Amino acid sequence: MNWIDIGALDDVPLRGARVVKTRVGCVALFRTAETEIFATSNTCAHKGGPLSEGIVHGRHVTCPLHNWVWSLETGEAQGADEGRIATYPVRVEDGRILIDGARLASRSAA
Repeated sequence: MNWIDIGALDDVPLRGARVVKTRVGCVALFRTAETEIFATSNTCAHKGGPLSEGIVHGRHVTCPLHNWVWSLETGEAQGADEGRIATYPVRVEDGRILIDGARLASRSAA
């Protein structure tokens, strides 16, 4: 894996999100109550809503447009909804968030 430093852990609020702009589109970073960090596409697969503006609860985010719930771990829609959003490996090292650059580069443009 090719780890890229994309910011400080403290830049993402607890139970909140931030957007990182990349050459292939926007990635949403989510921080859970347990201080875990997840990275996904910022675009809801249902109607294209901005997931970073959704509600973070547990290891899920609810889209602000139509209330679809997405797993931050797997990217799968929860409940009766079907679909998947892209997820990206991230880790925290010395208070910095690192994302797998190789995985990010392999995605198609958003």
